[in-house]
Amino acid sequence: MGNGSDAPAEYRLVVPPSAAGERFDRYLPAALAKAGCELSRAIVQELIKSGGALLGGRQVKPSHPVAAADEVLVTIVPERSAGLLGEEIPLTVLFEDEDLIVIDKAAGLVVHPGSGNPDGTLVNALLHHCQGKLCALAGEDRPGIVHRLDKETSGCLVAAKSEAAYHSLVAQFSGRETEKEYLAVTEGIPAKDEGTIGTNIGRHPVNRQKMAVVSAPAGKDAITDYQVLRFDARENWATLRCVIHTGRTHQIRVHLKEVLRCPILGDTIYAQVPRQKVKVERLMLHARHLAFKHPLSGGKLHFEAPLPEAFRRFV
Repeated sequence: MGNGSDAPAEYRLVVPPSAAGERFDRYLPAALAKAGCELSRAIVQELIKSGGALLGGRQVKPSHPVAAADEVLVTIVPERSAGLLGEEIPLTVLFEDEDLIVIDKAAGLVVHPGSGNPDGTLVNALLHHCQGKLCALAGEDRPGIVHRLDKETSGCLVAAKSEAAYHSLVAQFSGRETEKEYLAVTEGIPAKDEGTIGTNIGRHPVNRQKMAVVSAPAGKDAITDYQVLRFDARENWATLRCVIHTGRTHQIRVHLKEVLRCPILGDTIYAQVPRQKVKVERLMLHARHLAFKHPLSGGKLHFEAPLPEAFRRFV
């Protein structure tokens, strides 16, 4: 099989006697896996329906039974998000292999295209850096994305390059098997040095651009552990270590503002920044540490994003 960066990958297979009678969509995933191509059954079914997998030189239904000695031709177009272009945007790469990439996202960089941000995003940067080799299962506008950071939040973020990595990472994030630690600098000092915040978070009832603590059963459960690392009573700020066990939109920002009454410095959505005594140039929230199991090896990976210059006076 010859394959350039943009060339379709071809797999030519011959059905063994042991597989005779199996549905085409049951036989093919295992056969491709043996050839080094991991695809889910759902993806294989779409491939068959689109004519990307031929049995005996013709297009058949996914349920069609295979016969011994049948020839199979599979053509796979590289996973490139239609309509999105790679852009040469600087990236700080913490780790990369064939299955995933971990970066230290810069503050001010939107993760994926959306309303008001058609380009210039992290996804555009990743498409350029990875030469289009990002898993497309998350959707056309967010290839490789398995979790997100707010635009103004900096720090560790992982993206999936292979389908196997995508499925594993999504399962780890949804199953609360990852470790996510943040640094936050707040206006105000929490009454307790440490604690656990557990609430439901949902869309704000009035301002739909904001999230809020809501009563059950509205919203989704959100759990944040916090620890005060340093504070200055005169300037009225505190540096907190926050560990989140869930990944709700604006979770830390909402919990610190609504529960601790200590909004994050520089938060233009949840704080009245012009009134804040300490002046900063950005949202003071940084995804410092991320840990998860490697999708293929199963080994535990730990990553730490260097402390941004804006945080140095607060730690």
